[in-house]
Amino acid sequence: MTERLTCDVVVVGAGMVGAACAWYAARAGLDVVLVDRGPVAGGTTGTGEGNLLVSDKAPGPELELALLSLALWAELAEELGPAVEYEAKGGVVVASAPEGLAALSDFAAGQRAAGVSAVEVAADGLHELEPRLAQGLAGGVLYPQDCQVMPTLAAAHLVRASGVRLLTGRTVTKVPRTPRGAVRGVRTDRGTIHAGAVVNAAGTWGGELAERAGVRLPVLPRRGFVLVTEPLPRTVRHKVYAADYVADVASDSAALQTSPVVEGTAGGPVLIGASRERVGFDRSFSLPAVRALAAGATRLFPFLERVRAMRAYLGFRPYLPDHLPAIGADPRAPGLFHACGHEGAGIGLATGTGQLIARLLSGGVPELDLAPFRPERFEEEAR
Repeated sequence: MTERLTCDVVVVGAGMVGAACAWYAARAGLDVVLVDRGPVAGGTTGTGEGNLLVSDKAPGPELELALLSLALWAELAEELGPAVEYEAKGGVVVASAPEGLAALSDFAAGQRAAGVSAVEVAADGLHELEPRLAQGLAGGVLYPQDCQVMPTLAAAHLVRASGVRLLTGRTVTKVPRTPRGAVRGVRTDRGTIHAGAVVNAAGTWGGELAERAGVRLPVLPRRGFVLVTEPLPRTVRHKVYAADYVADVASDSAALQTSPVVEGTAGGPVLIGASRERVGFDRSFSLPAVRALAAGATRLFPFLERVRAMRAYLGFRPYLPDHLPAIGADPRAPGLFHACGHEGAGIGLATGTGQLIARLLSGGVPELDLAPFRPERFEEEAR
């Protein structure tokens, strides 16, 4: 059966970013349809750890977006309640050697100047924060602003609370345009949705959706694995990771990179990451990646050697070449707005992204300068 619907805005992608765009657009009084070829949180969101971080972001536009998003997440957590498992637990970044600690301290100093709370911790103070940490670490930095949510629950509750029309199991096959080039909704395999605005929140498929509108956005998938342990008493209090994680996030390498990231959850299991590699949408299991994750985690927390891993899962982060998402109106296709390419930070940056997109959709002025995130910037660089 096919159908024809009409609305103000079609948001394509029911992950965390799409859910936030739909939520804030509906709050702005717009009639919104949220469409996805799969279920809510069926892509990157459903395979994420739910991190809301400032600790891994250097001063600049992404950090500004993260600070805005953190404030909005606190408001959302209050409104949605405990079901989303929001935890303002803080993060601890540790260095194993003095030279690494010096680099971490310089990085934290720049963040403090940009508005981040970053507290340096001497080696003998680390075990007050995390009693089960390995001995012999050089020191670290505590980031009290780092938080966590359960991403699948957060996206689902946000969609439900928004009141928007949700259409799952529908693949967008085309973004039709008028003779003058403006978008006029989306065509799906189950009918057409007419709208004056389309938001591309399709995550790793954001480049494909852009292509269906006749524009280019070079989104690539970046694969990552997560190990999940058996449920434990709360033995890891913060998100804890090694200082080289920041460099891995910013790397352009396609090769496998791993750096230890360990955090407890409200449900009991410990989550262990993080790996990154560009292998397309290859979903095959990588024993080298998972072994590296386990080895890195036990270096940070030796007690994990005696803990069973229940499972490992993988996901694909939507990667753009300059490590900044595409957020805003696309001048190449009037009425098309992009909200994708957040790589591994999409959960944390979703709220700010959603509010910025909603401001544009409703004719308001965004809180941040969107020039660094403009979707057409890659064509400008190519020229």
